[in-house]
Amino acid sequence: MMRMAMAAFAVALTTFQAIAIEERRTIRVTAERFSFTPSRIEITAGEEVELVVRSDDTTHGLRIAGTGIDRTVLKRGAGEIRVIVKIDEPGRYTFECSRVCGAGHNFMRGELHVRAAAEGTAR
Repeated sequence: MMRMAMAAFAVALTTFQAIAIEERRTIRVTAERFSFTPSRIEITAGEEVELVVRSDDTTHGLRIAGTGIDRTVLKRGAGEIRVIVKIDEPGRYTFECSRVCGAGHNFMRGELHVRAAAEGTAR
């Protein structure tokens, strides 16, 4: 009887933990002269996402306006960076290269579109 009660408790605890742990979405981004791919990323307000960014050529930067995020993306073959992003306010946030990477550097931009939670959960 005691074993059955312990087994039921273990199943209930496992089920509770599975529900309580929300998986973070990972978005892979490639930086290359003079663009980011994808250049438009959609998330929901309050959603925590992980951006995994790598360069296909030279060293770049990743700055997301209004967030304090400004990281260096190492040149091709030198690895990738991981950035956790959570924005609570809906809106459009520009992301851009923050390291001079050539003549088209000023055009190397993208947009992070943060939807209000009520707009749905489609990704």
